Amino acid sequence: MAKRPANLVDTVHPRLLVDNFAECFRFYDRILPQLAAAKPGEGGADGPYARWDSDGKPILAVLDRAAMAATLAEISPSSAGEAVLLVFRLADVDAAQRLLEENGATVVRPAADYPEWGPETRMAHLRDPAGNLVELQSSPD
Repeated sequence: MAKRPANLVDTVHPRLLVDNFAECFRFYDRILPQLAAAKPGEGGADGPYARWDSDGKPILAVLDRAAMAATLAEISPSSAGEAVLLVFRLADVDAAQRLLEENGATVVRPAADYPEWGPETRMAHLRDPAGNLVELQSSPD
């Protein structure tokens, strides 16, 4: 890796703290290759950490909440659901919704057009196995 100034990060990516690591690992391991061309970068189903990369850069990681609590010696109870919104911009919201449902996601709002968000905008909202909110979105901009 090239040397960079100390104040510039190499990447920024979400790391989800989850109570059900193995289930969340399986979910993201099944959907990320198709939605984001991501491959496992580090870790595995045994946990407590796993990361997926796309084009050599991290795009998402999951970490067992208990492992983080052990590191910090304290951690607040699960706030899954509203603390983070994972957004996948893609061409076919309906196909992506089916993929997520087939792999254990729960539909909050099925795929629908949202012209108030912009012309040709289509979205679906689901929850991953840990309860985190996932948005599938297609829009021309």
